[in-house]
Amino acid sequence: MSSATPTPTPDPKPRRFPVAGVLRLGRPSRIWFKPALSVVAAVAPPSLILVALGRLDLAAYTMAGSLCALYAHNRPYAARAKALTGVVLGMLGGLAVALVSASLTSNAVVLVTVGAALAAVQKVLCDVTRIGPPGNVILTFVSSASLFVPQTLGQVPGHLALAAVAGVWAWLVGMAPVLVRPHGPERRATADALSATAAYVETGGTGDGHTRARAAAYAAVQAAWQCLLLTGTRSAATRRALERLVVRAEIALAAPADADPALLRAWAGELRGTGRIPGADASPTDAEELLGAAAERAVPPRPLRHRLGPLAPIAVRTALGCALAGYASLALGVGRPYWALVTAASLYQANLSLTWSRTVQRVVGNLVGVLIFAAVAPIAHLGPLALVLCCLVFNFGAEALISRNYWLGSVCVTPLALLVTEFPGYQDTGSLVTDRVVDTLVGALVGFVAALAVTNRRAGDRVEGALATVDRGREHATRLLAAPRPDPAALEAARRGLAAALVDLRATADAAAGEWWLSSLPQERVVLAEQSGHRTLAATVRRQGLLTGPGAETEPGTHPGSGTDPGTDTKDGQP
Repeated sequence: MSSATPTPTPDPKPRRFPVAGVLRLGRPSRIWFKPALSVVAAVAPPSLILVALGRLDLAAYTMAGSLCALYAHNRPYAARAKALTGVVLGMLGGLAVALVSASLTSNAVVLVTVGAALAAVQKVLCDVTRIGPPGNVILTFVSSASLFVPQTLGQVPGHLALAAVAGVWAWLVGMAPVLVRPHGPERRATADALSATAAYVETGGTGDGHTRARAAAYAAVQAAWQCLLLTGTRSAATRRALERLVVRAEIALAAPADADPALLRAWAGELRGTGRIPGADASPTDAEELLGAAAERAVPPRPLRHRLGPLAPIAVRTALGCALAGYASLALGVGRPYWALVTAASLYQANLSLTWSRTVQRVVGNLVGVLIFAAVAPIAHLGPLALVLCCLVFNFGAEALISRNYWLGSVCVTPLALLVTEFPGYQDTGSLVTDRVVDTLVGALVGFVAALAVTNRRAGDRVEGALATVDRGREHATRLLAAPRPDPAALEAARRGLAAALVDLRATADAAAGEWWLSSLPQERVVLAEQSGHRTLAATVRRQGLLTGPGAETEPGTHPGSGTDPGTDTKDGQP
């Protein structure tokens, strides 16, 4: 990247919501088959047992627990065990509130209000814990649907017990791959970091799209570190080998002209399978490599209040949008207002532009989905077994397709949700289709209007705060670089802190740019801060002596020789 001062960016004009590209299909997730197969394995046994017992009317409760198998597939198994436990407990908590509420009152307005409050809490908890896909939508669907199922207090314990048993089975399904590939998640995360870094290195730090490629690579590296920090301590040698590879990715990011993208891709390819990890035999006393891992482990987690603060507008949007969508559905006389509530809950993303995109995707997917349901309903009505088999097909299809685009997954989710309502007994297809179309349109419209009404007033302030953090990190690293003999651990910690601050700045700026009402953003200052910060990162890496020129990193974990003059700020070293 040239060090020339960028042309100042004028204040943007009022933003228009995009339409083109919202429905464009992307590449499927590399592990799409894992949640797809897991949910089938988790749903099938409890549902088939209930079919054999002639109690398919109880399958909605077992499915609530079974759907927990969709979560945490990117987490190392030690962390996955805790995450899945939390998901199962969270599902049971929301279900318990819903069932007790349904048993105490039949007032639809009260039930919608409870559902909206639950949706907001579930949204915040899923975002603050970064549980990942499918996020709060499944939990909200389970609790909201249960609010409108007639209950008595005496039935609640039995229904919760069914959900809990299915949840335990889902936990076992989610943990089963540890027997085959115990380090699969962390290997994939490291491979993703290397691949993303290689894509950036191929731009030379100056080519087309290098800014986005750099941001994506740094985000992948940060994700790899988070994954490795969650691994257990039983396989320290494997973790150290993967940490070295992530450190090599960081070094390549700091000075792309000195890195070999083919080598990075080769390492990533070796991690995809179950073979030897590149650099696994390297000496565990390689100081420079281990400094990076030690510095990352020493970073304290962000305080909970700092993580909750940015979520306040989204929580308010969720509570308000879900409540109003449910009330509007009731006013129109629709018998299942929870569909409108869940539609609204599924819309809210990090900013308004992303929320708009999700709104379009949700509407298109649901409308296509109801047509598919109408075509499949005669088959599902052949008997309980046919109904369960149709649900399994749509469960698999939803997870297989949703990573390509949300609307495509919704094409399967919609008929699945409609089929679940028929577990207690078959219903008129035309009535179900009509109600679902109305609730989809009402939920999407009212939910998006609520997002427009609740603005994120602090988005601009967070950009300023992120800029200040980057400036402090760069100044600290620069002072260490100016010292005759800076402490290696302090220099590594400064480099890592600056890299994390730059990742946060890019994420914060992108989120703020998606808020349509924000009249102006300090775009020029963001670009300048990123340029200066990445030049400082390159100078830090060179001062640490971790570079020897293009293609020199022949084996992660080997000690490279001295690099270019410490602190030299050449064009080749600028990302």
